[in-house]
Amino acid sequence: MATVTEKTRVEAAQAGRVDRVVQALTGRTRGGVRGLIQHGCVTVNDTPCISDFQPVQEGDQVTVTYEPERKYAEKPLPAAHAPFKILFEDEKLLVVEKAAHLLTVPTPKRESNTLVHLLQEYVSRGLKKRRRVEVVHRLDRGVSGVLVFAKDGATAEMLREQFAATKPEREYTAIVAGRMEADEGTFDKNLMTAVKTIHRFATTRPDQGERAVTHYQVVRRLRNTTLVRVRLETGRRNQIRVHFADAGHPVIGDPRYAPERAKHPRWHPRRMALHAACLAFTHPHSGEALRFASPLPREFEDFLATQG
Repeated sequence: MATVTEKTRVEAAQAGRVDRVVQALTGRTRGGVRGLIQHGCVTVNDTPCISDFQPVQEGDQVTVTYEPERKYAEKPLPAAHAPFKILFEDEKLLVVEKAAHLLTVPTPKRESNTLVHLLQEYVSRGLKKRRRVEVVHRLDRGVSGVLVFAKDGATAEMLREQFAATKPEREYTAIVAGRMEADEGTFDKNLMTAVKTIHRFATTRPDQGERAVTHYQVVRRLRNTTLVRVRLETGRRNQIRVHFADAGHPVIGDPRYAPERAKHPRWHPRRMALHAACLAFTHPHSGEALRFASPLPREFEDFLATQG
């Protein structure tokens, strides 16, 4: 098949996303345009275009080199049964919903089937060179919910600065052992790491460990458990799990912190009853306020239905 090359100089009215410029130039569908980009057919100012979200400005030159009769099929998105779901994507960010069984990043055992590996495969689809995604924060294995990743180091650093300044809103839903008496409260205890086990524990000594602040509100008291809404002021490793276990109300299903008390005869899933339900932050480039919510997992609903 003959290859053709089409070029255009972006006008002021066309400034924005590259896929719209390519669509006007080629007459292809949005999916067809994504296919062209994924197969390396599009350049912006002689640099390969890597995303249909890539921004273009007035004066940029967009070039498309392709075979007009070829379809250039778009690479498939993650399957419906995939262990993650894309909630938002642009040229700088990925916001995803993680399944509980999936590790966010490899442990020292160097697992290869982690969320970060799967996302790297996702953003690299159709490209010869593997692309990276940058980790901003994590969820423990056994915990489901919303996470944000960056597509470059500078964006990741800006997001990490927001997290360090406790600006993002992070809300979790948890089912904890026992009936909590107070309708709401705050855990403000530093966290330390045990040298031999790397497990975390709470301490009241202000000169030791890292300060960790967890706010909670009781949503519903059950027979011998409590459904709570949790808001993080700080984001230390295992913070929610340690604070509630220290208070005598470990997260149901937690295999590490107060595991015997965390067992429940009606909690059968091989995961913890902890879910990252909401994440809100400011887009580091556009300044737009973004907010993402994840519904209560089915296993939570099933358990709650048995508790009256």
